[in-house]
Amino acid sequence: MTFKSAKINAFRTWGLALTMLGMGLMILGTAGIVFWGQTGKIFAAFGLVIGLVSMMASLAIYFWAGMLSTSAVQLECPECGKLTKMLGKTDRCMFCHTMLTLDPQQATITSKQLKNGQIKQ
Repeated sequence: MTFKSAKINAFRTWGLALTMLGMGLMILGTAGIVFWGQTGKIFAAFGLVIGLVSMMASLAIYFWAGMLSTSAVQLECPECGKLTKMLGKTDRCMFCHTMLTLDPQQATITSKQLKNGQIKQ
């Protein structure tokens, strides 16, 4: 994985990408009228419709990410100490991208070790 990000942030990134794509298609479609006159109307209609579909998909993704965010588990990151949200059993911190887990089988440091201060940082 090249980009390390929290799951909620990844959903928001896809929503932003679809918003930019939709706006770009709408602008390019409208520019077709400027460049090609009456024949550019077909290009404009195509760009506006596909851009609208992209914007609606972006709206759906942002809504979905918002609903997931309201039910996400909030916890304090042991690395940076900031409050972050976590989806599923494993996720990354939204700020420092440290891997977090709620599953004791996947944890490399137990909560007892963390509380006792046995971990060297």
